[in-house]
Amino acid sequence: MMAVAEATSSQGTVLGAVITFLLYGVAPVSLVMYLLGTPARRRALRARETDVSIESESIEPESIEPDTSGQAPAAAQGETVAPVRKEP
Repeated sequence: MMAVAEATSSQGTVLGAVITFLLYGVAPVSLVMYLLGTPARRRALRARETDVSIESESIEPESIEPDTSGQAPAAAQGETVAPVRKEP
């Protein structure tokens, strides 16, 4: 209603009406909606954490075989990594 009054006023402008609508209408409503949605976001986060923990517990440790190839896990990263050698 304030935006309409601003737009139809003899000293008002449409730009002023748009700014009034955004500052007095959209911004407060979006803030209230965000605050009212906080409990739902917390419930969703807890549900996601519970699902992840259930999935991680369902992996059987016996089904994962260790690497027994005898090879090094990765090559050297270049000249920035010092080579490993035995003490003299």
